[in-house]
Amino acid sequence: MKIKVINHSAHSLPEYQTPLSAGLDLRANLEEPVTLDSLERKLIGTGLFIELPQGYEAQIRPRSGLAYKYGLTVLNSPGTIDADYRGEIKVLLVNLSKEPFRVENGERIAQMVIAKHEQIDWQPSETLSDTERGAGGYGSTGKK
Repeated sequence: MKIKVINHSAHSLPEYQTPLSAGLDLRANLEEPVTLDSLERKLIGTGLFIELPQGYEAQIRPRSGLAYKYGLTVLNSPGTIDADYRGEIKVLLVNLSKEPFRVENGERIAQMVIAKHEQIDWQPSETLSDTERGAGGYGSTGKK
């Protein structure tokens, strides 16, 4: 799939890190480093602007290494970039650790997955079909 992209950052375009990767790593585009204190959140620009085809979205997700090692994650995960959005891709990072985290220019801060999606038409109804689970919610299918 070809995606139009404008790159206003000093960094190369995002790349897949392995041949079977689903996500492309996004890099921070910063004039100077940004520090996130414990429980602080900040919007970090990437310098990238994209044009997705209709029926697709870009999902912004945490990088597992940053989440595991430093408690840094994407607050609204997964963030959604709609096909009609033309602004800069930005990542809403939050520091869930007790220690400050310094984000450097060019650092890989999140991953982006391009996904196909459908739009629905509501079909108002008075009933829904029966299932074995029924209305059972959280924890209703057992522990194991």
